[in-house]
Amino acid sequence: MYPSHLARPHGGSTHPRSMERRVCSETEPPNRSRRWFEDLESFSRRVLTTVLFTDVVDSTGRLLELGDRTWTELLRSHQTRFRERLGRFGGREVDAAGDGFLAAFDVPTYAVAFACSFHDEVIELGLEVRTGVHTGECELEDGRLRGVAVHVGARLASIARPGEVLVSATVRDVVAGGELRFADRGLHELRGVPGQRRLFAALWNGTEALLPEQRG
Repeated sequence: MYPSHLARPHGGSTHPRSMERRVCSETEPPNRSRRWFEDLESFSRRVLTTVLFTDVVDSTGRLLELGDRTWTELLRSHQTRFRERLGRFGGREVDAAGDGFLAAFDVPTYAVAFACSFHDEVIELGLEVRTGVHTGECELEDGRLRGVAVHVGARLASIARPGEVLVSATVRDVVAGGELRFADRGLHELRGVPGQRRLFAALWNGTEALLPEQRG
């Protein structure tokens, strides 16, 4: 199970420890002889985790189609199913924003398996979601995850096809040897992230998360 301190209460707020850092900087003289790899204090805030982002496909269109009340009830069912299933796969909710979630997992395989399972379940609600999964080091501060790995996960979710679980090559590599299968989606540039990254779609429910018109 993912460390409980990564989850923060729903609707809670967090604040940077700016005062604590200021006090430390004023009372502790800098050690100019210390080399970067000896700065263990700064390393202590870094955690290796798998981040998962979800987003409901065409949420605005569905809202206009269904109306406020029906959409609110549908979204509540979507959120309930996400949270009920998340714990069973060892995940922790980090943040929620209406029709999307950010969750963290200790084991990448569980993250991908959860995503595929959740996609399969929300179909019963008449919804589609897109999901991005990435594994990397993050900065943990006041219960929140920050860093490049978090941004990569968010970008993956933003470019995933409807109904697709899109993962980075890092995820594909670290789960090698298990039963998960992937389809190569080629090289992509992620907005705000330097270079190109090879991405993969998880194969689930006997398909590779095809576009709606491809499912037949």
